[in-house]
Amino acid sequence: MVKISVYGAKVICASCVGMPSSIETFEWLQAAIRRKYPEQLFQFEYIDIFEQQDNLHKQLFAQRVVDEELFYPVVLVNDCIVGEGNPRLKDVYEEIEKYL
Repeated sequence: MVKISVYGAKVICASCVGMPSSIETFEWLQAAIRRKYPEQLFQFEYIDIFEQQDNLHKQLFAQRVVDEELFYPVVLVNDCIVGEGNPRLKDVYEEIEKYL
C-alpha cells in the first residue's frame, strides 16, 4: 500500500499566502489520487507540524519541517518528499507510479 503523508499547519506559511491551506491541499490530493487510481488502496495521513505526535518518526519529521523552514504543506509518498508549499500533481503521480 502506498502511503501519502501531508505535513502542514492550520496557519498558512508566510511564503504561501494566497495558496490553499494545508488541509485543503490534503483533501485535494486525496480526491485527485483516488480519481486517477480508483482500484488502488492508499494510506492517507495528515500531520499538523505544531501538534505533539505520538509517533517518534512523525514528530521528528514535523520538527524538521519547522527547523529547516520547509514550505508547508510538505507532501511525501512513502517517506519521499515530492512537494512543498504548492505541490504539483505530476510529481506526486510520478512517485506513486514507482510503487504500483
